Formats: sequence, structure tokens, C-alpha cells
Amino acid sequence: MKRKDYINYEFEKLSERISVCVSQEHGFGTDAFLLADFCQHKQKDIACDLGTGCGIIPLILQRNAPPKLTYAVDIQEQAIEQLEISLEKSNIDSIVPICADLKTLWNDAPLGTLSLVTCNPPYKAANAGIESSLDAHKIARHEILCNIDDVCCAASKLLKFGGRLCICNRPERLSDVIFAMKNNGIEPKRLRFVSKNENTAPWLFLIEGKKGSKPFMQVLPQMYVWNKNGYSEEMERIYTTGKDEQ
Repeated sequence: MKRKDYINYEFEKLSERISVCVSQEHGFGTDAFLLADFCQHKQKDIACDLGTGCGIIPLILQRNAPPKLTYAVDIQEQAIEQLEISLEKSNIDSIVPICADLKTLWNDAPLGTLSLVTCNPPYKAANAGIESSLDAHKIARHEILCNIDDVCCAASKLLKFGGRLCICNRPERLSDVIFAMKNNGIEPKRLRFVSKNENTAPWLFLIEGKKGSKPFMQVLPQMYVWNKNGYSEEMERIYTTGKDEQ
């Protein structure tokens, strides 16, 4: 892909080895770290992150015992360019950046072979809430170019039998996500809610589904991001795991 002359790129360090190229259009937040931790990846995984943005989830997974190979897919050229820059700067060759529409995937996509798919999808339905003036933010936050059923359909095509799909979303979308998973042959198996602290309602949920699995869902203990002293111990672990190990 031919590089455009973007001048608003900056770098944020995930570890001594890994730097993430970020911009006003494509950055990352706490939810990416939560999903990366929740997915419980394995070194033998062949994985894919759909709607990868700057590639933050695949890059987080590189900090400690990374998957064997990870495809990182986004429809926006600038997002893929940022990821390519991060991979060059961090000397990583086990992530494959792909500029493609997840609704159609890409030529030679590894259909029916992946063991893990992750996605931090647009949280808001099309025309719901206040839209950003930046097109990149609209695409990331609203179901403009894809919806949750599109995500689950793409994941189902990529996953092998027993392969896992891990998603995060807002609690008000839980029924939509469960329906979309089941509609595409992916059975919800693990669910966890995340609150800012013990006095607030959940602002996020994390869910894992398995392709072809039988019905049975485990609801995990609720997670809290903050306590009276700052980040909770679990949140500290999630942010720092593998940070300086490589």
C-alpha cells in the first residue's frame, strides 16, 4: 500500500519493544485491553481481529506469548497504514495487516481454519446517538459500514469448529450480540460485565462464543476498573502484563 503523507501520527509504547502508531482518527482505549485479556489467547492460535483500527488488540497480544499468526483486518486504509508503521517500528512479523471489508473478507481468506477471532465493534446502531464529525470515528462507533450480525457472520466463516469469537460491547446491546452469535452458529459460552467501580452499573460487557458448541453460558464475576486507591489490582495487571518482559 502506498503511504500517504499523514503528519498527525504519534507513538504510544505498550512495552520496551512495542510501539503503537496512533492518530486523531485511530487510537485506542481501555476496552481494547479488557478484550485482549478476556480472549485468553494461546501461542498456538491462528487469530484474526476484525475492525482492528490501529491494530491495538493484535499488538497487545504480542506483549506476552503471542499467537502464532494474527490477521488484522480493517476497511480504512489509514488504519492499516498506522498498523504497518507500528509493525515496522516494533519489528513484528506475526501480524498480517489486511485492508478489506469484513462483510466480503478478502481473497484467500483462511476460511474455516482460525481458532480465535476478536472484535471491538461499533457500539451504536446506525443513526443512534450523536455522531462524530470525523468519518473514522463514525465508522468506529456507529454501525454504518457493518453491524453486529456482519461481524458474527464473518467470524463464523473464518473460525474452525470449536473456534472462539470474543467481543466487547455496551450492555444495552447484549441481546443483539447474543442473537447475532446464535444466528451464525456461534454459541455464547462466557459473559462478564465491567463497571467503573462497585457503585456503578456496568458500562461494558465481554462475551465469548464457540462455533458449533452446545448451549451453556458461564457468567463470570463482575470486574471493577477502579477502587478507592486508583486502578483495581486486576486492571493494573491487565495494563502491565508483559509490558517489560520482552
